[in-house]
Amino acid sequence: MMTHHRGRQLDAWMTAVLADDLPELHSFVAGLRRDQDAVTAGRTLPYSSGPGEGHVNRVKTIKRQMHGRANHDRLRKRVLLAD
Repeated sequence: MMTHHRGRQLDAWMTAVLADDLPELHSFVAGLRRDQDAVTAGRTLPYSSGPGEGHVNRVKTIKRQMHGRANHDRLRKRVLLAD
């Protein structure tokens, strides 16, 4: 279900989890049910925010490395020129 975009099977999986005696997963399923439409869409649609999150992570890493060493202009230049 996680690697093949089978979000439509999520409801059946949650029902099976609730039928088992696994209290840890019961609380996980309760959290999924709070926003089930978004979770199903996330596991069904082919879209991903991965590339955007990767860029944010890269910029934050550069910012942490330069903390206290340079002003905003130098940080901006390093972010724009980084590979």
